[in-house]
Amino acid sequence: MATFLYSIGRFAFRRRRLVALVWVALLALAGVGAATASTATSNSFSIPGTEAQRAFDLLEERYPGQSADGASARVVFKAPEGEKITAPENAAEVSGIVKELQDGSDQIASVADPFDKKAPAVSQDGTTAYISVTYDVSSFELTEETRDSLKNAGNDAREGGMTVEIGGDALMVMPETGITEVIGVVVAGIVLVITFGSLVAAGLPLITALIGVGIGVSTITALASVMDLGSTTATLAMMIGLAVGIDYALFIVSRYRAELAEGREREEAAGRAVGTAGSAVVFAGLTVVIALAGLTVVNIPILTKMGLAAAGTVVLAVLVAITLIPAFLGFAGERIVSRKDRKARKAAAEQAAATGEVLVGDAPRDNGGTRWARFVQRRPVMVLLAGVIGLGVIAIPAASLEMGLPDDGAQPTSSSPRKAYDLLSDGFGPGFNGPLVGVVDLKNSDDQDAVLKRITGEIQKNEHVAIVTPPAPNQAGDTATFQVIPKDRPNSTETETLVHDIRDLGDTLKSEDGAEVFVTGATAMNIDFSEKMNDALLPYLALVVGLAFLLLMVVFRSILVPLKAALGFLLSVVAALGAVVAVFQWGWLGGLFGVEQPGPVMSVMPILMVGVVFGLAMDYEVFLVTRMREAYVHGESPAQAITTGFRHGARVVTAAAVIMIAVFAGFIGSSEQMIKMIGFGLAIAVFFDAFVVRMAIVPAVLALLGKHAWWLPRWLDRALPDFDVEGDKLRRKLDGDATEGGSDKEERETVSV
Repeated sequence: MATFLYSIGRFAFRRRRLVALVWVALLALAGVGAATASTATSNSFSIPGTEAQRAFDLLEERYPGQSADGASARVVFKAPEGEKITAPENAAEVSGIVKELQDGSDQIASVADPFDKKAPAVSQDGTTAYISVTYDVSSFELTEETRDSLKNAGNDAREGGMTVEIGGDALMVMPETGITEVIGVVVAGIVLVITFGSLVAAGLPLITALIGVGIGVSTITALASVMDLGSTTATLAMMIGLAVGIDYALFIVSRYRAELAEGREREEAAGRAVGTAGSAVVFAGLTVVIALAGLTVVNIPILTKMGLAAAGTVVLAVLVAITLIPAFLGFAGERIVSRKDRKARKAAAEQAAATGEVLVGDAPRDNGGTRWARFVQRRPVMVLLAGVIGLGVIAIPAASLEMGLPDDGAQPTSSSPRKAYDLLSDGFGPGFNGPLVGVVDLKNSDDQDAVLKRITGEIQKNEHVAIVTPPAPNQAGDTATFQVIPKDRPNSTETETLVHDIRDLGDTLKSEDGAEVFVTGATAMNIDFSEKMNDALLPYLALVVGLAFLLLMVVFRSILVPLKAALGFLLSVVAALGAVVAVFQWGWLGGLFGVEQPGPVMSVMPILMVGVVFGLAMDYEVFLVTRMREAYVHGESPAQAITTGFRHGARVVTAAAVIMIAVFAGFIGSSEQMIKMIGFGLAIAVFFDAFVVRMAIVPAVLALLGKHAWWLPRWLDRALPDFDVEGDKLRRKLDGDATEGGSDKEERETVSV
């Protein structure tokens, strides 16, 4: 592996114009594809294998011509203080708005008058009413004229003193991340400048990462309509692609500068950097890809697409790192090193020439990394206990985790959808915003009327039910639908119990009469989604950690080091989940992170954090510990190897972690709760994993294990493939070539950069 990547690095350095041209052409091609592709018109959400999905599919089959993907809206009215919405002047105002909406767009499917006697939509106290609006197309296909017509509905009523708010998905727009995303990239640039002391060296990782992300996101945009990719797919790919793209470039540029400091000629330094640090990048990238692609085992299409799209962006980041980075290093010349270091190297070269000495590079110097490594090795038990206990305390809130999917009730309290949600809750009850849709399959029933009467009667007796609407059969008479309004809010445990009670009733009816009862609707779908996430978490965790354990065992030629890496990850991810619960569910420091309404943690969050954070955490593990492994293989003692690993890797890993945290934290400014929560969760998880686990717990454990950390049974060592990640075979080959090359080769190695 190292020898192959060494050849790639040298080739890319020599043929830098060709390599750069190929990547620029790919970026242009992807950009053209994104610009000319049709806009994605759906953001479908399905959960195969669940009862809610089976009911949804049955509705599409038995009620042809009714679009299930059409957008909807509710225009909610509340009468002025002391008045009724049913008062003649107020009712006339609302009815006028019904007519205004009907004439406002040809994309309207129906507009329900709240004063219709067949389906009234007025609260019992007469103060609140709502207009239901449905559209023939999805929210992404609505024209601006249609949106404006809906937004402007009720302006005259507002001027007359009525409260008018609009909810539903018809006004849904693409999420905004806000200026904090830009701030994250700026912070990354500042960290790179501080790390490298050179604007050229700092700019290179940013430019190459943006090229990789540009190709990845443009490709996703180009395929969005064809493959039905949701709006969050590109956002997650951008988030992951930026973070790993900058980190991988940082690793290779740092190693390149270290090779220059040892007196290598520039092309040789590029080859060695890609052969050694590039090997770590490839295997780190593989762990991320395994974690993201592993999301397919959950069998939820939207999650599968998100995982595969982000994995594709990571593959691009790896390819950019091992090809475009060495090409750009060729363009950068001596400017990749800070002016101060260039002057010092020049003075050293002049002194060596004057004295006749051979310049072989800089002697190893102590830095913050070596001092920290020695401190940990002096007090490994104290550091280990402090790290484990600290993360354990932060993880405590995770025991109170409640999961669900956000609805309008999770929107900022200042938004119109949230105000409409609250008005409906106050006027019609907390369960009104989460109605359950009952679907009865009567095809195998002998007495359909009796079955429907029994179903609605039994459901109405349930203590958690507020209203059951009369069943509405289809034209064929083989299917009927009804609505159940719970007494409690949609994401409450009482509503979840109600869903299971109705399904239990359906099981009884099926055995007695042959009729089947299904429960669907947004609330039931959310419940099924949460349960499926819970059921899939442990198998997914076992798959990802198991595959990555095998991969790391090949990389480190050890059993205990991969085991320690996996256990450390579990500790950091549970602590991060505890922080997410504290902020987003309990509301601690919610104002600081823009959380206006605490609520359940998104069902997708735990499994997504496991997938993404595991892959990213292994980046630091691979880069830091491969340096230790490399030093140990080349003859250093276990303690010396830890110090050497921190001498070369601590500064880079620290910078990489700060950059990744900055990039993820930039998405906390998103207007979408899901993106905000993902950004916070990933940022805090990287903080815990990089600074507590990898920089503290890992060296403490390695110090306690000593040489046993690198133990591997001989039979297993022979069975595992040897990819030479630490570059030992590469170094022996190059050292042999240097010996055979005589004085000419030796002279080439003494060239000062």
